[in-house]
Amino acid sequence: MLLVFTAAIFASAALLFIVQPMFARMVLPMLGGSPAVWNTALVFFQAALLAGYAYAHASTRLLGLRRQVLLHLVLLLLPLALLPIALPAGWAPPADRDPTLWLLGLLAVAVGLPFLVLATSSPVLQRWFAATGHPSSADPYFLYAASNVGSMLGLLGYPLLLEPRLRVAQQSRLWAAGYGLLVLLMAGCAWWVLRRAKDGPRPPLDDAPLASAPAGVEARGGADAVSAGRRAHWVLLSFIPSSLMIGATTHITTDIASFPLLWAIPLAIYLLSFILVFARRTLLAHTAMARALPILVLPMVVALALRANQPVVVLVPLHLLILFVASVLCHGQLAHDRPPPRHLTAFYLWLSVGGVLGGLFNVLVAPQVFTSIAEYPIALVLACLLGPAGVAGLVAGSPRQRLLDLLLPILLGAATALALARLQAFAPDARPVLASLVFALAALVSFGFSRRPLRFGLAVAAVLLASRLDTGRLGHALYTERSFFGVNRVALSEDADYRLLYHGTSLHGMQSVDPERRAEPLSYYTRSGPIGQVFADLGGRLGHLPVGAVGLGAGSIACYRRPEQPWTFFEIDPAVERIARDPRHFTFLRDCAPDAGVVLGDARLSLRQAGDAGFGVLVLDAYSSDAIPLHLITREALALYLAKLAPTGVLVFHISNRHLDLEPVLGRLAADAGLTALVRSDLDVDGEARRQGTHPSEYLVMARDPAHLGPLARDARWAPARTDAPLWTDDFSSLLSVFRWL
Repeated sequence: MLLVFTAAIFASAALLFIVQPMFARMVLPMLGGSPAVWNTALVFFQAALLAGYAYAHASTRLLGLRRQVLLHLVLLLLPLALLPIALPAGWAPPADRDPTLWLLGLLAVAVGLPFLVLATSSPVLQRWFAATGHPSSADPYFLYAASNVGSMLGLLGYPLLLEPRLRVAQQSRLWAAGYGLLVLLMAGCAWWVLRRAKDGPRPPLDDAPLASAPAGVEARGGADAVSAGRRAHWVLLSFIPSSLMIGATTHITTDIASFPLLWAIPLAIYLLSFILVFARRTLLAHTAMARALPILVLPMVVALALRANQPVVVLVPLHLLILFVASVLCHGQLAHDRPPPRHLTAFYLWLSVGGVLGGLFNVLVAPQVFTSIAEYPIALVLACLLGPAGVAGLVAGSPRQRLLDLLLPILLGAATALALARLQAFAPDARPVLASLVFALAALVSFGFSRRPLRFGLAVAAVLLASRLDTGRLGHALYTERSFFGVNRVALSEDADYRLLYHGTSLHGMQSVDPERRAEPLSYYTRSGPIGQVFADLGGRLGHLPVGAVGLGAGSIACYRRPEQPWTFFEIDPAVERIARDPRHFTFLRDCAPDAGVVLGDARLSLRQAGDAGFGVLVLDAYSSDAIPLHLITREALALYLAKLAPTGVLVFHISNRHLDLEPVLGRLAADAGLTALVRSDLDVDGEARRQGTHPSEYLVMARDPAHLGPLARDARWAPARTDAPLWTDDFSSLLSVFRWL
């Protein structure tokens, strides 16, 4: 029967973590592929998990075992009426306001009940097993490891096995079949419990010690009392990895792409830490993890201080390693402080409270309080403070040591700030290198404090706070606005010649402060570049046919508008429109296309409302930081664009990207649709051209007939697009095949 319990817990956990990316993928195209979709969904799932644990705790305490078993069997049957899972009809996201509450409501309606029932399974089954009298029932926490194995395999199995092979509808039907199997397994467990169990675990086993703690962790696993302070410590230790996991996911997906595999990896690491620390044998030494954390934090402090996001082959593994080590440290303390089985459901309840609070802090609180992604370094500092030894590590030592724990970080932060201020006397080209040296030295000094968690954590915080004084390569901040779709930042360049618009860490437009050059498109949109040639060579031939542009940015390309030519921008982020229309920031729209329309909402939803065969040129330039929304470059998306394009019209794709080689993806789509596709890469830009506002760029054009491309088809700079990539559809995309690793 132990095998049946293990199988039921494994199956419930796998289903729980398959449905999360599966449903998030269903809704992702409705919200522009924003990384916030997954983070918001994750908070909902954490809250549903908390509700499930609360039900498990309350029902076992109030109903007694037998009545609780019967109630739970009824509850298991309810989701069958809602399967297979699908998007409900008639739901569309709001275009002019933050869609977070709308998304939470959609999740509750579409997947709330099945997820809630699954969330109850692990604590309920462990509680049932504790009451069976099985030789292992005295410490049923080992089943938690089985639950997390199922969670991790389900989570990784979805992007690696299910998503590439099955359409979404097929995935949903397979998931429904799996749920039916789970009902049968849990019915078998219930039958065994009702035959064998009494109304609670055997008292003599309740107070038996569950585990011995490693060095530096207080062993309280056998303690029967669960004080308010102990519960608060559980909440805090579960808060930190939850917040850190969502923060790491945001950093990784914002500059690459938001898709299930990149969602799954941080969450899988988070779950792996639970598996390791709740295993019957200690697999990782707590002291070794405590020593590793400062070593990993050292380069991360420098990267965060410099706002660096490259090279991804170094920084992404670093984010994930820090998440793993910090999670093992925090969850390891929880595992060694777990109470006897009579408090099992309460223990999981408080762990879930901490996880939900971590998610709420990142998704709901931080966007309202911070204008940058400050929640990630905050969680990193908390991990340095509490990860190695919990609250006990903060108060250890003599009064003199505790005083130095406060004073030394303050001095380090002041010294770092002073050094950064002195850098203003140096030439702009030298400042980034000198700033890197300052941060590296400050991080090394912080590392010298690593034997004192409080001193080390505060030193890291001091260096990161001081780094706000460094403008770095992003210029002097003039205005910052954070929305559901990310952080938009208007800055003045180091030489004060240009206003810059950044989304995340990627430049999305720039304008000269020189009145004589204000109507000159710059950065990726220069008249000498590919997009300038497109409008110069094709603009006259297309006459006054309307132009559509997916992605507004600073509005740079509006200055290619011809007199009396209708222009429409499709932009998902209302904050971007506010910035582009505000003449204190940019004047492209005001000066070049004052009557241009801006349609808010996801482009694929908005374009459906546009007239067919209307656009002479349709420009696709939608990015979230450096990540392009994948649902905008699929076979179905291309079919929509063609339906809205005039018979002789041209599609223009901006494909400049640090991480993804999008040329073969679009080339393959064009070949599938019988279109001609040409690409021009202007990647060699010398220093003088950069100083004049030109950035490397790459564009791809498509048309139904080569003749529709006019002079571009005869220009040697425009080459036929490669087609060596799989065909991307709404149900399939393969980022790994086009990823630039270096």
